[in-house]
Amino acid sequence: MINKRNATSYSFLASSIFSVFFFLFSFVSFSQVTTEVDTTNIRIGEQISYKIKVETDSTKLVVFPEGQTFLPLELVEALKVDTTKNASKFELLREYKLTQFDSGSYYIPPQKVIIGDNPFFTDSLKVEVNTIEVDTTKQGLFDIKPIIEVEKSANKWWLYLLLVLAALALIGFLLYWFIWRKKPLTEEEEIALLPAYDRAKLAISKLEEQKYLERSELKSFYSELTFIIRKFLDEKVYDRSLESTTDELVERLQLLKDGNQFAFKKDTISNIETIFKRADLVKFAKSKPDIALAELDKQTIEKELENVKLTLPEPTEEEKLLDQQYKEAQERKEKRKKIIITTAISLFILIATFVGFGATYGFGYVKDKLIGHSSIELLEGDWVQSAYGFPPIYIETPKVLKRQEIELPEEAKGKVKVTAFGYGSMLDDFYIATSTTIVGEQKEEDADVQKAINLNNIIEQSLKNWENLGVQNIITKNEEFLTPNEAQGIKTFGRADFPKSKDGEFYEGEYTLLSFTTEQVVQQVIIMWRADDVYAKDIVKRIIDSVELNPNVKREEETK
Repeated sequence: MINKRNATSYSFLASSIFSVFFFLFSFVSFSQVTTEVDTTNIRIGEQISYKIKVETDSTKLVVFPEGQTFLPLELVEALKVDTTKNASKFELLREYKLTQFDSGSYYIPPQKVIIGDNPFFTDSLKVEVNTIEVDTTKQGLFDIKPIIEVEKSANKWWLYLLLVLAALALIGFLLYWFIWRKKPLTEEEEIALLPAYDRAKLAISKLEEQKYLERSELKSFYSELTFIIRKFLDEKVYDRSLESTTDELVERLQLLKDGNQFAFKKDTISNIETIFKRADLVKFAKSKPDIALAELDKQTIEKELENVKLTLPEPTEEEKLLDQQYKEAQERKEKRKKIIITTAISLFILIATFVGFGATYGFGYVKDKLIGHSSIELLEGDWVQSAYGFPPIYIETPKVLKRQEIELPEEAKGKVKVTAFGYGSMLDDFYIATSTTIVGEQKEEDADVQKAINLNNIIEQSLKNWENLGVQNIITKNEEFLTPNEAQGIKTFGRADFPKSKDGEFYEGEYTLLSFTTEQVVQQVIIMWRADDVYAKDIVKRIIDSVELNPNVKREEETK
């Protein structure tokens, strides 16, 4: 059972093929043109000398057959025209060398000779090609040659994959190193994590390293010393110790002692008050106590720091829990900060990459490459160069064309031979097909009635058949077309509304129809694509530029 998509493809291709059958015109050979061959029985690879003689007057132009018009026999060489004058007439003779490399019975098809404005056709001629008998007892036999490995075209997808993985690895490493890695703490950070008492003791020990007393910098010494004890008191005893005056701080400490909140020793508050007032005199009255006294004050502060620590109450379970919750909240806050930074950097890299590639290759192309686009896959995929049908159409396509089975109408059976290949269908985004149609059976009894092909009528009928399949608003243009090996044909192209489904929906598309003809042979290439497909034009151009009917012709001429 043929599905809807394949049926549409089949009808679209068959409509172009059937149009060949309906435009054939018969002509009868005249006695002015005669042919002769040196033999009609040859062995494989031997040549036949096929001559065409024309008798006419000097006022008429004679055009002999050119190219591979003798199929299924192959033209090896066409000699120059030999002209002989006979009274008031001219006798023109042209000799062709023909061969065949497959055994069997073949018919040389009628050849068209144009004399003046009138075409004349020669009779068809049967040729037997025989096999060559080989005596295997005397013929040396050899083993089958081993399979030759063919180097496959380099595909660098793995290189692109390695580059992408390397870039991702580099970005991941940088994010880990600068954001997620647990960095070693600086000395200041390590000190900040110590308990208040340990920080105070460490600060006092570092005070000696500053050598303030050796340099007699008493103001700096007392400022640092009082700040150390004030900071400790601010954290553990009275949270406004740093901003309080000496009298205010001493008064607050006394109230805390009297209120039994802290069991300060009798001399602790007194010693702190004495040292703080001496420090105020040094800082504001420029007093200069003895260096020994300053050293004694430092020792006193260390002792009273220890005394204050002993009076501090043990933290309750609730305080410990709050402290643990605070640490966990800080950790979550830090982790959330890292996630936000990582996400922001990743988005920035993605946007910067998209903008960079977009500026280089175009934003539409980059978007389609990321999301996926069927035409990009066709354009950048591995193309296939092959020959389709016989006589062959040499063409390069993004996908291999599959053979299409064409069911001919009853009136065409036995008169038309078709080989067709295609990819996609009219309902797809891209469709391409080739067809080779051989018109007429080569029988001796039909030699007097031959077929001439009107290519323009075939193209016109093809477009009408498209309309019958539902194609609307067909806009068409025709122009001459030459393949790279200078085979001449007609290029038909334009726009049309193609049916998207059987529900009456259409899409605007473009098409190109390449048509070629020789004696009894019509060859066509059909390409159809969506008009809004920006990549299809590059695909179509590459396909059209690759079309050849006989690529060896031009190479042989260049060799000569």
